This record gives sequence, structure tokens and C-alpha cells, in this order.
Amino acid sequence: MVDVLGIGVIGCGNISAAYMRLAPLFRGIEMRACADLSEEAAKARAEEFGLRAESIDGLLAADDVDIVVNLTVPNAHFEVSKRVLEAGKHVYSEKPFVLTLEQGEALKALAESKGLRVGSAPDTFLGGAHQLARHLVDSEAVGRITSGTCFVQSAGMEMWHPNPDFFFQPGAGPVLDIGPYYVSNLVQLLGPVVRVVAMSSSANEYRTITSQPRHGEKIRVETPTTIHSILQFESGAQVTFIASWDVWQHGHANMELYGTEGTLHVPDPNFFGGEVRVTEKGAFTNISGEWAHPFGKSNEGVRANYRTAGLADMAQAILEGRAHRCSDAFATHVVDVMTSILKAGEEGRALDIATTCARPEALGPDAARGLLA
Repeated sequence: MVDVLGIGVIGCGNISAAYMRLAPLFRGIEMRACADLSEEAAKARAEEFGLRAESIDGLLAADDVDIVVNLTVPNAHFEVSKRVLEAGKHVYSEKPFVLTLEQGEALKALAESKGLRVGSAPDTFLGGAHQLARHLVDSEAVGRITSGTCFVQSAGMEMWHPNPDFFFQPGAGPVLDIGPYYVSNLVQLLGPVVRVVAMSSSANEYRTITSQPRHGEKIRVETPTTIHSILQFESGAQVTFIASWDVWQHGHANMELYGTEGTLHVPDPNFFGGEVRVTEKGAFTNISGEWAHPFGKSNEGVRANYRTAGLADMAQAILEGRAHRCSDAFATHVVDVMTSILKAGEEGRALDIATTCARPEALGPDAARGLLA
């Protein structure tokens, strides 16, 4: 009986190193090959991590590759994932899963017709901190969640990324680039979103790159860089979500959920760990240390980084014949919410969300340990 699935990677840019470095932490998967439009990039990553460099066609035809991880730029996610499915392989995509609801539904239909699985990052909501938050929500530690706030704000990606152009083009911006972490965590905590309202703007028509090697070069802004939105959940909760790359500094917490009996403070959903606090009608309690979850343990300096957990969960789900947590239905709903936020901001009105999804199954400490090698 097969107990390991072979993994191939398409797209050997910055994020590929994290997947290749962390994959050996998990059972059920084995990195075997990589490909890129740049032959040099594929060869460099292959040499760095002891993999086989392939052409894209070669990787899609490889008998030892069962799942392809799609790490291309966002506007290529749909076409590459479609090619992977047409080649008869499962696919797991980096975020955002796709750029439109129609693309997500098309991939889901294609996968179902071929008996294949589709999954997508982010998987940070499987981290120890966020699964503790999930446990607290499910156990009503602060009562019923009625509202909340989320803030993801910075001065922009051109300050550190060597080629930041795509961040400011349609298909990116703070909602589609950083938003997946926040919206995914909200949906796994509170359930599906039914309605959004938003306003959007951009502070500047052009941004000046301050990173190397293109320091001083100007790039045009073609998508909103500040978005203020409110998400209404099926549960009745209403959460304010503000995303901006036009803010030099702020004092807002990343995520707070307000319940009938207290407040739940949730750390940055961009990361697996962090401090979880509960305010019970005025008294603060840090309860992170009481939750022995392996994906909350620091493994890279002071940070917990278990990227690839979602991929490993999908692989084990395939082998065990169960549902995987970072599913296409979940990811498509998140895309629907984010693109509806952008459309609502553009049109200045409220929009109903066309899709729904089940909350992913919680990943408690024992289940998480079961994913590890």
C-alpha cells in the first residue's frame, strides 16, 4: 500500500525554498522534482535541496510525482493548476487560490470529473495559536462571537521585495495578497461569510522601489492599496477588516473577536504561532502556554513556521480517503469574499456572497502530531 506521495513544484521563486525546506517535517510526502519557466531557477533550487530539475512538461509527465505544488505568480495560478489537473495529478496552490469565483468553480468541476484533489494555501490557520483560538470559539470561552476587528497595514511591499510590480497590479493588492491569511482564519473560526460592504482607494498613483536591485525605480499602482470593509457572517457576527499598504505605523491589534462574555485576542494569521489572550469581562489571561500544539512551537528562531502542513494534510487525506482541510471549496469561498470586497469597494455598495463552505475540521494537538514525520 502506498504511504508516501511524490511532490513536484512548479515555480521556483522566493516561496519555493520554504516548501522545500519544511516538507521533510511531515509524513506522507516527499519532494522529488521542481520546474520553472527559468531553467536556471529550477536547476538552482534542485541543487540546493537535492531534487530533480525538470521542464514543466517533464514534471507533469513524471510517474513519481503525484501532487504538484503551484507556486507561480497569482495571475498564472488558474492556468497552471488547470494544466496539472489535465495531466492527471492532484494540485496544491499557493495563495490566492485563483483570482475569480468562476476560476475556482472551474477547477473544482475539473477535479471532480477526474477524481483528483485540489488544495490551496494559506495553511497558517492550522497553526497552534489559531487552533487554540478555534478551540476557544467552539467551547464558547468568551460566549457567542458577535463582532470583531482585523487590521493588516504597512507601508508597502516595494520596501523589501526585489520585484514588487505584481503586488500593485490587478489580482494582487493587500486584500488578495495578505487578505487570504485573515479571511481564511475568520472563516475557520466563525464559518462562512454571507455579505460584505467596502470602500477603497489608493494613496499614490506611483510607488518608488526602495529595495535592491531596482532602488529608485517607479512602478504604477493599478489596484486599490487601502480597503475598509465589513464582513457579515452566517453566524450573525460582523467583523471590520481593514487592509492597507498606505500606513507607516499603527497601534491596532491584528485580530480581535468580541463575544458576549469576553474578548478573544488572536495573533497575526500570517504566522502559525503567537500569543492568544482571553479577556473575561475585563481580566486579561494569556493561555497560549496551556495548549501543547506542535504547530505553535518555535522551530525557526523565535518563530513557529510549519508551512506545508496543509499540503501534508491533503496528501494524508488522499491516502486515508477523508476530506482535507485546505480544500478547494474553502479556498473558493475565501476568494469569493475577497473579490467581493474589492468589487464592493469599487462600486460603493454591499454585496451578497454567492458561495458558502463548511468550516475545515479543527486540527487539535494530537491530529497535528499525526501529520509530522
